[in-house]
Amino acid sequence: MSIREQIQEREKAWLAPWACRQTRGREKPISPDDLRTEFQRDRDRIIHSKAFRRLKFKTQCFSTNDDEFRTRLTHTLEVAQIARTLARALRLNEDLAEAIALGHDLGHTPFGHMGERTLNRLMPEGFRHREQSLRVVDVLENQGEGLNLTWEVRDGIAHHSGSVAPSTLEGQCVSRADRIAYINHDIDDALRAGVLSRDDLPRDLTRVLGASHGERIDTMIRDIIRQSADGAGVRMSEEVGQATLAMRTFLFERVYHRHSAREEERKISRLIEALYDHVLRHPEVMPADYLARSRTQGLERSAGDFVASMTDHYAIQYFESLFLPAYQPAEDLRAPSNGTIL
Repeated sequence: MSIREQIQEREKAWLAPWACRQTRGREKPISPDDLRTEFQRDRDRIIHSKAFRRLKFKTQCFSTNDDEFRTRLTHTLEVAQIARTLARALRLNEDLAEAIALGHDLGHTPFGHMGERTLNRLMPEGFRHREQSLRVVDVLENQGEGLNLTWEVRDGIAHHSGSVAPSTLEGQCVSRADRIAYINHDIDDALRAGVLSRDDLPRDLTRVLGASHGERIDTMIRDIIRQSADGAGVRMSEEVGQATLAMRTFLFERVYHRHSAREEERKISRLIEALYDHVLRHPEVMPADYLARSRTQGLERSAGDFVASMTDHYAIQYFESLFLPAYQPAEDLRAPSNGTIL
């Protein structure tokens, strides 16, 4: 047997009856690999994509030069770790859960949800990062050829958030892991930033979930495992689930919607809007494959794709190059013969 076939035999013996063992297929059929299962191939395609590399320079919650705050990439890695822990304990397909987790935020804009809200306002058909993540792997990556991922990974990416649950239990693990990760690491980063103190955390919630970062994650993971062992869905108990939702609401009130965050959002909104408008007026600045798609899918759609693909750093530098004068240190100024200062 090939290595892939040996892996599949082990999966047959180990995975729960309700775990996902094989794919429904890909849009473009490909020959089996002798080393990797289909979901392992998807994981590798995502990791090697340009969109995945760009996540390291996209904001998670706090836009800062401090290297110890989370980025969209480190958030993605934390989600993948939690999703794999859940999948392993529930005897689900770890490789499928990992592939979905690694791809779930590929469509995020620069500056996190602040950038997303701006593009959603500007684009005629709106903008939602979960849909954009699917568009990245289907259309935008690989010079417009897409990554040709399996149906299950694409489904998990498209439904990791929102009102429609993923079709696989592995996808549901990612959906839960995403919320566990961002609630807890946003608390951690808010404490580091001085936006919150430990005394600010609601005591009725910390009594249920735990007082420390590690305790809260452990409580949530163990609760899901206990509640989901029957294969009927990946879920939390009422007590832990309600406390988790209440903690999320607390973060919205005290962290995401704080006054300083609203001030930053106004700046980011102006920046994103200026870039989007510039691309609409000068579509030739887009890469060739984006420009080609604009002729069939609409200029607004391609302009949104281009702006959404930018990292925080690139968006700021591009904005500066377009709308701010070049800066020359005083010692570099020269007086030409006509006496004018350059």
